[in-house]
Amino acid sequence: MASQNQLEMGLVAVVPKLQNQSPDMHEGNNNVEDEEDFTGRCKIGVPMLSILTSFPCKLKSFCVAHDDIPTKDQKSKEGEKDEGSFDHSSKGGWKTMPFIIGNEACEKLATIGLLANMIVYLTKEFNMPNVTASYILNLWTGTTNLSPLLGAFLSDSYIGRYWTIALGCIASLIGMALLSLTAIFPQFRPPPCNTNTGTPCRLASGGQNALLYSSFIMMTIGAGGIRPCSVAFGADQFDYTSEKGKRSIQSFFNWYYFSFTIAMMVALTIIVYIQDDVSWSWGLCIPTSLMFLSVTSFLVGANLYNCVTPEGSSFTSFAQVLVAARRKCHLSLPSQTSDYYDPPQQGVLKSRMDLTDQFMFLNKASIKSQEDFKEDGSVANPWRLCSLQQVEELKSVIRIVPIWSGTISLFVCMAQLNTFSVLQAETMDRHLGKHFQIPAGSFGIFTMLALTLFLPFYDKFIVPFSRRVTKEGKGITLLQRVGVGLALAILSMAFAAAVETKRRTVALSHDFMEKPKGAIHMSALWLIPQYSLAGVAEAFSAIGEIEFLYSQFPENMRSVAGALFFLSLGLGNYLSSLVVSIVHKTTGGRGHENWLAQNLNKGKLDNFYWLLAGYSAVNLMYFVICARWYRYKATVHRQTAKTSLSEQDNPTLPHA
Repeated sequence: MASQNQLEMGLVAVVPKLQNQSPDMHEGNNNVEDEEDFTGRCKIGVPMLSILTSFPCKLKSFCVAHDDIPTKDQKSKEGEKDEGSFDHSSKGGWKTMPFIIGNEACEKLATIGLLANMIVYLTKEFNMPNVTASYILNLWTGTTNLSPLLGAFLSDSYIGRYWTIALGCIASLIGMALLSLTAIFPQFRPPPCNTNTGTPCRLASGGQNALLYSSFIMMTIGAGGIRPCSVAFGADQFDYTSEKGKRSIQSFFNWYYFSFTIAMMVALTIIVYIQDDVSWSWGLCIPTSLMFLSVTSFLVGANLYNCVTPEGSSFTSFAQVLVAARRKCHLSLPSQTSDYYDPPQQGVLKSRMDLTDQFMFLNKASIKSQEDFKEDGSVANPWRLCSLQQVEELKSVIRIVPIWSGTISLFVCMAQLNTFSVLQAETMDRHLGKHFQIPAGSFGIFTMLALTLFLPFYDKFIVPFSRRVTKEGKGITLLQRVGVGLALAILSMAFAAAVETKRRTVALSHDFMEKPKGAIHMSALWLIPQYSLAGVAEAFSAIGEIEFLYSQFPENMRSVAGALFFLSLGLGNYLSSLVVSIVHKTTGGRGHENWLAQNLNKGKLDNFYWLLAGYSAVNLMYFVICARWYRYKATVHRQTAKTSLSEQDNPTLPHA
């Protein structure tokens, strides 16, 4: 994929097919109950945000009523009107796909078309120094990747996926329109630099920066609504309790990823070319127009959608477990599981999580006592007594955090492909033939091509071979896959450092020291290996991380799992900004430029790449330690008889 920005926009689309697999396909899920269960719809009873949440349910054409969900027997009697869709209604099914996939394709075209070349726009049109533009872009991208956490919380707890996506699309449209104004009207950006007179470039005024940053803020809000919900909302249109529905969902993911790939290729070629060689006005207005089509496509199909009911936040459940465990910290752990509160499972969860011997102090939140129950047998205070399922859900999230934190280094490295690698390309010979020149912002397409071409090779050759070697069903475990990607990211930074050393040597030997904008006599195609290695690293690590989060998170937290992936992207950008700032301030001196000088020919960008390679190597060791400690999630039958805790103390769980 085309560097990190493209990964952020939709790489998650390739993995949610896991939702269609039986849970026992994941590591550690050895004994999972196969049971019919489906999400209720439009049954919202939360007072908070009542206007937004009640509106789509009052307009019944927007949603399928909860009471109308058919049973398995009803399905067999009535038949299905649309392959994989709900047989009781005209809602959902394939007829919604033109609107949903059309919305996604246009939204990806618009977003990637803006982000791919943004570093060039900030440095050329807003006269920002390279380091300042890189810092702002990383800060914005990082914040954008934090916002899905809020979007997932609002979607799951209050307003549902439909309204979260709709409001997010509208916010993104407003942000893109504001950014387009800075390109259309000269008074909304600083005047162009006049290099002939030698006068310094004027920076943007306060009002011009306010307009620019306002556009970034609105697009951040939009991303928070779109990213955690878009894929799941498409899958919501099919009945995953039927075989036809499962096949339809799988087909939806294929079409979704196909449209996403086409959108990326168009954005990284045609739109970037228009921005560089036609005008920025057209280059920004076209993505804005596509975003308008995206919003229109989504809203036009509103009467056909199924809207899944928000079920409340899992974060409240986690807080209850912590409080209850603290209140009962003086109690001793019982030897029998029958002494724990373990009621029948409710909600959309299909499997009960196994009792584990890690973080045993949390088990105290489930110890039963007579005063914990009312006369009718219900729990008197949920902040004093929690179920074992709540405890194990919190444990699973705690176990995931160290693994998740070890993946952030990948995105620190990927952030450089959108900033300094683009600036490298601008100083090199980008011609293909005599008349065509590759835009600097389009080199990210080599990352996308490497990832796209490598995935079928991985499935066709690497997985079967590793199956024969390791005797594992998937060939290598998810954590091993992530670790391989982290190692490849080190190689990508090492190759980038070697190419930059060569580029700077050529520049100095041809008297380009004082010509920062001149194109040296070295082909920019030398940058392809660092982009391609990053693409293969994504294929291993990023996709492996998404699959890991989707399979290891509790089933009712899948949207949070997706948001956590984007959080790792965001923290990677924040960390990249911090490293850039530290390197810029601490290197150089004694008459020498710092490593990240405005004139790359005077700096030492190769040292910066080597620094990132070293950091990534240390992080890889940390990840390996965490992976060896991690235990994959295990589940049990709902009807499994109570066993003694001693039988659960040493569960047989696979390690990384």
